[in-house]
Amino acid sequence: MRALTEAEIRASFVNADAEELRVMEMPHDFVLIDWDYLDFFAWRDPSAGRRGYVLTQHDGVVTGTVLRVSDPGRGRSGMCNICHTMQPGNQVALFSARRAGAAGDRGDSVGTYICADLSCHENVRLAHPLAPNEVLAPGQVDLRLDGTRRRMEAFVARARDHS
Repeated sequence: MRALTEAEIRASFVNADAEELRVMEMPHDFVLIDWDYLDFFAWRDPSAGRRGYVLTQHDGVVTGTVLRVSDPGRGRSGMCNICHTMQPGNQVALFSARRAGAAGDRGDSVGTYICADLSCHENVRLAHPLAPNEVLAPGQVDLRLDGTRRRMEAFVARARDHS
């Protein structure tokens, strides 16, 4: 992902109103972000625990989406629909995004289960332990990374496309 300024990030949101953009807080480590390492950029708002944000880049265009989170589950484990990582139930939550344009004005939204701390980008990069006779095929990790990026882009596209 290309490096973005705070102003570029705020301008990229397709489903945010002026008040949401005004109160949005950047992550505390914003100035330290290694943009070359990111397939997408997601964070929870430090001042509003039930709000999160995700930015994707597709064909050079950056799209930002405001997310709302439900209360994380209790007890049972669940799978994140973005990174396909199994997590304890309290670490996967339903995130919803108001759709852009007239559809969002009518109250339409899209949702999916995502890692509660929006750490999909890091989770998919964690190496799974190999069995003694298992060999990691070349490019195998890249498929997980690419799938995670494509699924996040598809979720953001569902919020952006207001047909």
